[in-house]
Amino acid sequence: MSALDSTMETTAPPADGASDGPPAPATRSLSGEKAQRIIDAMRSSVARRGTAGSTFDHVSREAGVSRGLLHYYFGTKEQLLVEAVRRDCEVRLQQLERQLETAQTAEDYMGLMAQNLQDNLREDPDFLTLLFELFTLSRRNADIAAEYQGLLRRTREQLAGMLAAANADGILRLHAEPEAVADILFAIGDGLVLRMLSEPERDISATLRAGMTCARALLTD
Repeated sequence: MSALDSTMETTAPPADGASDGPPAPATRSLSGEKAQRIIDAMRSSVARRGTAGSTFDHVSREAGVSRGLLHYYFGTKEQLLVEAVRRDCEVRLQQLERQLETAQTAEDYMGLMAQNLQDNLREDPDFLTLLFELFTLSRRNADIAAEYQGLLRRTREQLAGMLAAANADGILRLHAEPEAVADILFAIGDGLVLRMLSEPERDISATLRAGMTCARALLTD
C-alpha cells in the first residue's frame, strides 16, 4: 500500500507556513485536493526542469503549501516522484480497464489499447516524461529502483489480469502466459511513446499499424 493510500498517522502535520524541520519518513497519508495540488506541481516541475531541478522549494511554491508539509508527507522529492507516478499509473490502468470492458472482439481490444496510448500521449505528455524520469533515477538509486520494480510488477499483473479475463471470455486467444504478453505490450508501448515524444511532428501511423500486427500475433489466432 502506498504512502498516499495508507491510513494517516495521528501526529499532526505542520501547518502551512511552519518551519520545515527535519525530513520525516514517507509513511503518512495525504489525500484530497491538497494532495492533488502537490502531485500536479511535481509532475509539472519534472516535465519542465527534470528531477534534479525539481526542488521542494519549487514544488511547494507551485502547489501553494509549505516545504515542511512536503517533507512531512513524502520525506524526499524522490519519494514524491514515486508517489506521483504510482497514483497516475493506478488511475490510468483503471481507465484502461473500463474501456477494455466494452470490447467485443480482439480487434476492438487492440484498437482500444492503441487509442488509450495515443490519448495519453496527446492529453498528458507530462506523465510520460515523469515515467521516464523515474526510470532514469532508478538506475542510480537503489531505493527508487526497488520502488520502480514494484510499480512495474503491479502494472504488469494488472494488465495480465485484464488479458486473462478477455482470454477466458473468448475475446482474445493468448499465445503466451498473460504476464509475458503484458510485458511485451508494455515494451511496445514504451518504445512507441519514446519515439513519439522525440519526434512529435512525425507521422507514425505506419509504425502504429506495425505495432498492432505484433500485438495481433500474441492476442489472436
